[in-house]
Amino acid sequence: MTNTNTTARPASDHSSPNPLPVDTVSTLSEEIHDNISRVIVGHDEAISHVVTAILGRGHVLLDDVPGVGKTMLARSIATSVDCEFSRVQFTPDLLPTDVTGVNVFNQKTREFEFRPGPVFANIVLGDEINRAPPKTQSSLLEAMEEGQVTVDGTTRQLPNPFTVIATQNAVEPNRTYDLPFAEVDRFMKKLHLGYPDPDEESEMLGRTVGQHPIDSLEAVTDLETIVRARETVANATVEAPVREYATRLAGYTREHAHIGISPRGTISLLQAAQAHAVSQGRGYVVPDDVKHVAPVVMSHRIKTTDRERDGRSVVEDALESVSVE
Repeated sequence: MTNTNTTARPASDHSSPNPLPVDTVSTLSEEIHDNISRVIVGHDEAISHVVTAILGRGHVLLDDVPGVGKTMLARSIATSVDCEFSRVQFTPDLLPTDVTGVNVFNQKTREFEFRPGPVFANIVLGDEINRAPPKTQSSLLEAMEEGQVTVDGTTRQLPNPFTVIATQNAVEPNRTYDLPFAEVDRFMKKLHLGYPDPDEESEMLGRTVGQHPIDSLEAVTDLETIVRARETVANATVEAPVREYATRLAGYTREHAHIGISPRGTISLLQAAQAHAVSQGRGYVVPDDVKHVAPVVMSHRIKTTDRERDGRSVVEDALESVSVE
C-alpha cells in the first residue's frame, strides 16, 4: 500500500546551487530540530542525527520496537521541510513496481505510459521496510545509491534532494525479512530510539491528549534552502589528517570483524562528519566530528562471528585504539 501526497517535482538540473553561509545552516538545523521536538519528546540526539543525515545527503534506518515514535519522527522531519513527501507501507505482498512505478498501456493512445511510484518524492518514508521480501526491498538499491530508477530499460532521475527514512520492526523475526546487506550499507545512519524516561513519557502524554501535535506542525524551511544547505555541507573542508583518521578507523573494523565497513561506509562517515561540523557552526571537520557520528554510521555495516561482540563494540574499540595523528 502506498500513500503519496502529490506528484513529485522534476529532478533539478546538474548546476551547483549557491551554498548558504555556515552560520545560516547551523541555525537552520536548530530550527528543524526544535520544530520536530514539538512532536517528539526526548530523543534529542536521534533528532539531530536525522537532520544532519538529510543535510549530509544520506538515508536513515530507524530500528526499534513498535510504538516508540519511529514513524512519527520520520513524518515530523518531512513536515518540517516544504517538499514532496510519500509513504510506502511495506507488506509481504508489496511488489517492486509498487515502489518504483510501472508502465501501463493506454488504450486511447495505444502506447505505454509510465506511472511513477512513491519513490519519486523528496523524502520517502519506508514504513516497516523489513516486512516486505528482499526482492521488493532491493527495489530501493538503485534509488538510494544513484538517485535514479530504471524500469523496463528506461532510467529516470529522482527529485533532488532525495532521502529515504525507513523504519524497521525489531521484534517479530518470524514475520519479517532480513534486509539485504547491500541495502543496509546504503543507509548513512542506523538509529535506535528506545523507551522514554518517565518524565518524558508523562510530557508526551500531555501533548498528545486531544489533538496530536503532528496535526498542527508546519514547515520551517523549503526545498531550495535544503538544497543550498546540502551544498554548504558538501563544501565543508576535510583535511588530510582527518581523512587518514577515518581510513584507519575503517581499516580497524576490517581487521577485527568478519566484515568491516566498506569504502562507501568511509565516505558516509566523512559526509556525516561534515554535516555535524556545519551544524556546530564550523566549515571544517575535526576528529571529534568523526568520533561523534562513528557509532551510528559504522556499527550497522559490520558483521562479527562472535555473538558477544556486535558492530557497535567493534566501533567502540576502534575509537579507543586508533589514535588521531
